Amino acid sequence: MEISRQTKKHLMQVIAFAILLYCAIEHLDVVIGTLRFVLGIAMPFLSGGVIAFILNVPMKKIEKHLFTKNKKMDKFRRPLAYVLTLVCLIGVLALALVVVIPELGNTITMLAEQIPIAAKSAQQWITEIPEKWPALAPAIEELNIDWSAISASAVQFVQSVASGVVSSGVGFFSGVVSGVASFVIAFTFSIYVLFQKEKLTRQTKQVLYAILPDRVTEKVIAVAKLSNQIFSSFLSGQCLEAVILGTMFVIAMSIFGMPYAMLTGIVIAITALIPIFGAFIGCVIGMLLIVMVNPIQALWFLVLFLVLQQLEGNLIYPHVVGGSIGLPSIWVLVAVTVGGNLFGIAGILFFIPMCSVLYALFRTFVKKRLTERKVPESKWRA
Repeated sequence: MEISRQTKKHLMQVIAFAILLYCAIEHLDVVIGTLRFVLGIAMPFLSGGVIAFILNVPMKKIEKHLFTKNKKMDKFRRPLAYVLTLVCLIGVLALALVVVIPELGNTITMLAEQIPIAAKSAQQWITEIPEKWPALAPAIEELNIDWSAISASAVQFVQSVASGVVSSGVGFFSGVVSGVASFVIAFTFSIYVLFQKEKLTRQTKQVLYAILPDRVTEKVIAVAKLSNQIFSSFLSGQCLEAVILGTMFVIAMSIFGMPYAMLTGIVIAITALIPIFGAFIGCVIGMLLIVMVNPIQALWFLVLFLVLQQLEGNLIYPHVVGGSIGLPSIWVLVAVTVGGNLFGIAGILFFIPMCSVLYALFRTFVKKRLTERKVPESKWRA
């Protein structure tokens, strides 16, 4: 039987791919080293693309509302939108650095100073228990509590937390300084991408149509548009959810007369930008702030946090973020769990919109197959 020319071509491609795969496995260390080298060169440009994508979300919304009736000012619309976007971003970062960090440092210092006093008060309270409740005297004696060791351990714990925060901050800034050249390249590249995005889009389409078949190119462009829309909606929804959660804490803490209501709300809003789990970081910081004023209110704050977190995690977040990206609530929770277990915070941030893209593509495929097979709606509708 004669083999067709097309079959021979496919067979040669499969054989070539198998040979390349075998060589890659045999020299895996060389392949990994090459990938790391290429990734190291491309990283500033990849980072610049990520920066441009993030900044493009608010910048695009601001640009739509600038000089809408004055055509002569069109050339100033994008530069002004870019400047306003940077001002907003720098303002949020400055708020976190100027307002939160000094207050948190003061609280940790006060906490370390108050621990020995609190330990003595607790010791005195426990030693008075046998006099007030004689039945508990044997149990208190069996405890054999070493209060000096407990006090020293607590102070050491607080100091280690504080030093960890400081060392993390120093490490972060040293990393920024050491990578300043890469950051400058990435930031410059992001500016070029933002100001030339229409031209870059047109050039990319030209390359795709020149290399790939029209049908494949149209599918790639459709998936790219869907991904861009979903990732942009996810960022917008995540920011909206963080503002809602922070506002809820400010209002609830003000109603119950808890201290640091505004500061705690800002901290939780900033940390809530990390999906699902970020607010727990804000909870720890909020408790550290409140415990120095009133330890009982710190416990009530924990209860308030658990209530609001359940409300936000099960109702608000899946509807605000899930609704903004077209992903049902149950799949938002699945994406968060899987992404967090695999890649941590970065996995959470990436998996939610990625799952939304896959969900939309699979839903379109299923509907198309149902139509092609002429399956009546009565068979699959519950």
